[in-house]
Amino acid sequence: MFEKLYKWTISLAESRHATWALAGVAFAESSFFPLPPDLILLPMAVAQPKKAWLYAAVCTVASVLGGAVGYAIGSLLFDTIGHWIIHVYGYASKIDALRAFYAQWGWAFILVKGLTPIPYKLVTIVSGLLNYNFALFMLLSLITRGARFFILAAALNRFGDFFRHALEKHFGTFVIGLLAIVVLGFYLAAKMA
Repeated sequence: MFEKLYKWTISLAESRHATWALAGVAFAESSFFPLPPDLILLPMAVAQPKKAWLYAAVCTVASVLGGAVGYAIGSLLFDTIGHWIIHVYGYASKIDALRAFYAQWGWAFILVKGLTPIPYKLVTIVSGLLNYNFALFMLLSLITRGARFFILAAALNRFGDFFRHALEKHFGTFVIGLLAIVVLGFYLAAKMA
């Protein structure tokens, strides 16, 4: 089963629409979508290691633009969608404490959380909710998301053949591991509440 899934993923990664799909997932993941763009970025960069830098740039730009949508959800739509999302993550009862923390450490929160498995959409929505400086939010998002995707691109560009062979042999483990990281991220976000 995982061998067929791997071949399907690689063929998708090599299709002419893959870059747009990557951009769409990176954009959506920063504001509402639960799965990270790494699910597409990794096989695309493994299939074409020389394009890993381009794919990292696409992920970065799309993720930052999606972050602006997440910010808008928190800022403009908190009473409807934003409140529901904050409630799902368990932060609804701690808004005042979060506001005080963000006033002092918002910049660090954005930079650190952008690199972790904790869902970035939480960072974007909370930043909008707390009316964090939008220009600074965008700059910090560019730094943290760029670092995340370009570090991955550097590893894939440098060790692409190793990753290709490892994925071919252990694709099922990779999928399960990535899903475990996503679940861990949601769990950590809930525990922080």
